Amino acid sequence: MLKFLGIVLFAYALVVVTVWIWQRHFMYFPDTSRPHVADAQLLDLREVSLETNDGLRLNSWFFPAKPGFLTLVYFQGNAGHYGDRLDVVNPYLAEGHGVLLVGYRGYGGNPGKPTENGLYADGRAALGFLSKQGVSPSEIVLYGESLGSGVAIQMALETNVAGVILQAPFTSMVEVGKKHYPFLPVETLIKDRFDSLSKIPKINTPILFLHGLRDAIVPADLGKKLYEAANQPKTRHVYEDRGHNDLFGTQLVLHVKIFLDTLKIR
Repeated sequence: MLKFLGIVLFAYALVVVTVWIWQRHFMYFPDTSRPHVADAQLLDLREVSLETNDGLRLNSWFFPAKPGFLTLVYFQGNAGHYGDRLDVVNPYLAEGHGVLLVGYRGYGGNPGKPTENGLYADGRAALGFLSKQGVSPSEIVLYGESLGSGVAIQMALETNVAGVILQAPFTSMVEVGKKHYPFLPVETLIKDRFDSLSKIPKINTPILFLHGLRDAIVPADLGKKLYEAANQPKTRHVYEDRGHNDLFGTQLVLHVKIFLDTLKIR
């Protein structure tokens, strides 16, 4: 019995050590191939380079806004690359809004490896790029998808933008990890914590929350908890028949358009 118990404990310890060493491989799933802007067949869309404060140059896609319209800064989720998200933002480009599809480090042929602090640096580089283009914070809406919601919230904490859109957001990566790995000491193990719950009460810009009630990756109760901690003005829409990866649809687009229409360029 003691021998069996020892084997079980050893196996568990091995799992814990493996998860600790390889945890970022379980968190980030980049498509490392570089998307080609010409394939998008969108006339005003161009590839740009973001310069981070730690010396990286990150390819991203930029579509300028028409005069009087907002610019969305799109922070993607943990899988794929920025080129995958063009269809998601196309409805807003048709309205006259602009977009910067942020290419993270390690994604879409970009150098570097993703980490929490690294993605924050990428977000700052995105806002710095827009500043050089003459786009002021009052003309910017941060759009965070899943993992990207953690980046959007950090950027909103640092910069007073016009608004924030959070799609399938979470309270912290620790709480997400506990949902998926209740048998592991996630609180102790996790490096990239993305603690949005502690940050969002410090943000006073309008926020739109979007979540599918069938989301098995980021449960909707985590999004609700984050919403409850946020300041007004805030709006939350949930979609009964949608999960994590099929959230985009007619209803969501309508709710985002309404939200954007309520924001005034100061």
